[in-house]
Amino acid sequence: MDVKDAIRNRRTIRKYRQEPIDRKVLETLIEGARLAPSAANLQPLEYIIVDDDKLLDQVFETLAWAAYIYPEGNPKEGERPTAYIVVLANAEDGGKWNVHDAGAAIMGILLEAYSYGIGSCWVGSVKRKRLAELLNIPGKYEIDSVIALGYPAEKSVAEDMKDSIKYYKDDEGVVHVPKRNLESILHINGF
Repeated sequence: MDVKDAIRNRRTIRKYRQEPIDRKVLETLIEGARLAPSAANLQPLEYIIVDDDKLLDQVFETLAWAAYIYPEGNPKEGERPTAYIVVLANAEDGGKWNVHDAGAAIMGILLEAYSYGIGSCWVGSVKRKRLAELLNIPGKYEIDSVIALGYPAEKSVAEDMKDSIKYYKDDEGVVHVPKRNLESILHINGF
């Protein structure tokens, strides 16, 4: 698989087979993330891997899932993530650029996970205070987001957007994600 294939075919996955992900693979995802671009090379990001069975359900309860396809888009018991990566930004180091650093690092994690056959969901709707307490995160860190991970138990495909941006599930349970076509977003040498 090459980078172009990964970019075009990786989609968000919200239902997972209940197979653990090897810890070394999870560490490899962080190794790639640490090499992402960083504004002024400040490198304010840190990560928490959560793969302990006792913590997985507790982290799950701090997350909000697929609003457009709620409640059938939410992972049910037996479909939940088997690991999480919590993305932290040191508020004392990167300041306003942390969100850009996080975006670059997270995209790397999502693409590399895909290369291992691991599905992912980048979750920004997080009960941050509760999660910080649960994982004993020091006050100088802000939770940017959480990446849910697991081997896919559903299929998700991109399609050209027609009249709505809302993703949906078809009768076979495939998630369809409308994307704007190139002609509607591309401008050359000016608007």
